[in-house]
Amino acid sequence: MRVVFFGTPDFAVIPLRAVIEAGHEVCAVVTREDRPKGRGYEMMPTPVKQEALKHGIEVLHPVKMKDEGFLKHLRDLQADVFVTAAFGRILPKELLDIPPRGCVNVHGSLLPAYRGAAPIQWAVIDGLEETGITTMMTDEGLDTGDIIKQYRVKLDPDETGGSLFDKLAALGGEAITDTLACIEDGSASPVHQGETNTRYARMLTKADGEIDWSRSTAEIERLIRGLNPWPSAYTRLGDRTLKIWKARSVPRMIEDNPLCFRTGDGYLCAEEVQLEGKKRMSADAFLLGYKG
Repeated sequence: MRVVFFGTPDFAVIPLRAVIEAGHEVCAVVTREDRPKGRGYEMMPTPVKQEALKHGIEVLHPVKMKDEGFLKHLRDLQADVFVTAAFGRILPKELLDIPPRGCVNVHGSLLPAYRGAAPIQWAVIDGLEETGITTMMTDEGLDTGDIIKQYRVKLDPDETGGSLFDKLAALGGEAITDTLACIEDGSASPVHQGETNTRYARMLTKADGEIDWSRSTAEIERLIRGLNPWPSAYTRLGDRTLKIWKARSVPRMIEDNPLCFRTGDGYLCAEEVQLEGKKRMSADAFLLGYKG
C-alpha cells in the first residue's frame, strides 16, 4: 500500500522502518520542523526525519495541519492509508478524510487506559504489571479511535522508562506491519473503545522529577525508574541537585550515608547517582569522593 507516515521522536522510528521493510511504499513523512539542540543550538531534524532521509523519502513539516496547500499535497500523493506514531499533534477531520483506508495510530498503552503523551513512563510510575501497544483508527479525539489490535507485554520488576520504551518501540514495529496487513486484506475489524478510570498520561516535565520524600518507598522507587532516563528523578544534597538513577528499599537507616533517605513509610538508598556538574556513577564511587 501507499503510506504517508506521521511521527516525530525515537519511538516512531522503528514503526517507520518496519513499514518500509514490509514492502509498503512510504511516499512521504510528516514530522516536526528542525529545532535547535545542544550547546551550539545547531538545528537538528527529528529522529523520524533522519530515518526518512536515509531512504530518500519526501519530508513535510507543516506549520498548520489545516493549511490548504499541505492538504492538497497529501491528496495529490494518493496514499491508501496514513500511519501515525507519537506525532504529537491532533489531526483535523479534513486530513483524516483523505486516505480511503483511513488513518492508523500506534499507541504505547492498552487503550483505553493511559491515553495521552507519556503512557510508557506513567505505566512504570503507577506500578503496572502489564502494558502494551494498541493500533487504532485515528479520529479527532486524543487516542479515542476504534481499536484494531492490541499487543501485550509484561513489565520486569526493575523496569525503567527507558527499557520499556525500547520494548514497546520494537513491538510497535511488529504491530503496525501486522495491522496494515489486516487492513490490506480486509480482515481488520475495529471496535469502539470503552471508558477508562486511569489517569490521563500527560506529558512529563523536569518538575515531575523532584522527589517528595513524604511519599511511600515503593512510590518513590517507581518514580525513579519511570523517569529514567528522562526527565530523571532528583533531590537536593546540600546546595546541589542530586539525580537518582537507581535506588532500593532498605530495612533501616544507614547512618553516615548521605545517599540513604527516610521516606513516608521506610528508607531508600540510592545505588546510582549523578551530582550536579558531575558524571553518573555508582553509589560506592560517589561515597569514596564525597566530602559533605
